[in-house]
Amino acid sequence: MSAAVLLADIGGTNARFALMTDRLGAIRHLKVSEYPGPKDAMATVLRAEGPGLRLAGAVLAVAAPVEGDSCRFTNSPWVVDAAELRAAFGIPQVVLVNDFEAVGWSLASLAPGDLLAVGAGAAVPHGPMVVLGPGTGLGVAALVPGPGGSVVVPTEGGHATLAVTTDREAAVVALLRRRYGHVSAERALSGPGIEALHAAIAAVDGVLVPARRAAEITQLAEEGTCPVCRAAVDMFCAMLGSVAGDLALIFRARGGVFVAGGIVPRLGQRFASSEFRARFEAKGRFEPYLAAIPTSVIVHPDVAFVGLQAIAARLRA
Repeated sequence: MSAAVLLADIGGTNARFALMTDRLGAIRHLKVSEYPGPKDAMATVLRAEGPGLRLAGAVLAVAAPVEGDSCRFTNSPWVVDAAELRAAFGIPQVVLVNDFEAVGWSLASLAPGDLLAVGAGAAVPHGPMVVLGPGTGLGVAALVPGPGGSVVVPTEGGHATLAVTTDREAAVVALLRRRYGHVSAERALSGPGIEALHAAIAAVDGVLVPARRAAEITQLAEEGTCPVCRAAVDMFCAMLGSVAGDLALIFRARGGVFVAGGIVPRLGQRFASSEFRARFEAKGRFEPYLAAIPTSVIVHPDVAFVGLQAIAARLRA
């Protein structure tokens, strides 16, 4: 069997692995909570491939700040150590990248069928692109073209302070601030964030509601059977639009702004008809600038692996 490269997309909830030779193999899904650490999850995947497997390297996209050869996850107890994995599995090279760095490398390769447009606007060829994605946390990255080729800028933008636009949002965020201290964008724009918005809106409105998980909140919002759930999802979409517009201005993202992650694609038409696009454009004197920038939801189910393949190819070059 020819040497393969192990690719992985590891978040706070799910870890996905695939082998790449001349093409990408099947993607295996594991629950982070079922394994003590990444070494155990990798061992499970590699045992399933059977004897004879040779690894030329591994590229792991992780939902954590990557500094050197080791990183600690923000939303799970896992610690990834490249040296430990090289020694444990005899892999010559283990490369760690931020998970949204991998998504960023996918942007230039996405086809129209991988995207759901939200609003108008037209991409400027070779313009910078931004991607943000609510999931277990909130990932942010940018693809920036340059004379020597494109680069991806991974960020920890999800932990920037969340700004508010309306008095109602201010009341909700004030309550979150009393609970958490610092209220980052991720505190509201993530799975746990939807749950926090749901609880805070109920408190602000003086309504007694049961604690609900994010999936239940989005489902009840779609069904229209819970006004607090609907309000939480509506505020989530509006705030996400404001943050996306801020990022478009910061990176001059004339090439487009993309929404990834596991939450927004499941919202379907509710997201398309939400305040997201209006709030994206609502930047005062720069409203015409934002109105010209296209926004899209990435609906490709394995978009991180598109970027991981691009990273692996660059390492081989």
